[in-house]
Amino acid sequence: MRVLTGVLVSLLSLSAWADSHETRSYIYATYSNCDPLAEDDADATFERYFKPTYESLMADGEISGWGYLKHHTGGSWRRVSYHIGPGVVETMKAIGKAGEMLDKRMKPRDNDFGKACRDHDDYIWQIQQGNSTEQRGTVGLSVYFVCKMASENRADELAEKVFGPVYEAHLGEGQLTSWGWASHVVGGQYRRLLTTSAASLDDLFAARASILGSFADSSAAREFNSICYSHTDYVWNIAMEGRQAK
Repeated sequence: MRVLTGVLVSLLSLSAWADSHETRSYIYATYSNCDPLAEDDADATFERYFKPTYESLMADGEISGWGYLKHHTGGSWRRVSYHIGPGVVETMKAIGKAGEMLDKRMKPRDNDFGKACRDHDDYIWQIQQGNSTEQRGTVGLSVYFVCKMASENRADELAEKVFGPVYEAHLGEGQLTSWGWASHVVGGQYRRLLTTSAASLDDLFAARASILGSFADSSAAREFNSICYSHTDYVWNIAMEGRQAK
């Protein structure tokens, strides 16, 4: 019965994102585990070959945004590359087109990124709330949540009605540059993603302290924690990003 329930929940979740396919934005993110001693070469390769590939895809309307993040503090992931598209399939197709373009731009012996970052985890996220599709700050905090699948919709409701307005109120100079709430579509164990960015670490963590203080020991926070019962934090240096002109 537990397995059947999990299958039904998964089908309902897929139906939900399919219904909103035309109006939502999706993030295809590749989280790479890299050799720290070779990361400078990997970064140079990304900037020389990958960056113009993403920019070409964006200019052609294949994607609406992209980015490259460097590990500052957190777990084992060392680099993140991502792009934004209007649907799940569209983001997947963009990966294939990027690969074809890179094959023409870069010889295998020049791929220092692949040499330094030999394995990765792929996730596709559906953006639910926030302004993370716009230009962000220079440093970001990502919180990856493990949640009970049967209660995820309630977590989303709390994020929308209780937490979201507080994050919105902390957007501005000297505070947050962006925030976003996203739900799992494809990938590993993490089911929800909260992202924030700011112009500096001082701004980022001052805003974080103020926001968390406003929720301290609230019934909404307790209920949310009972649904999304575990999390992993990462601080990222936002090295490169692009957004389609509006």
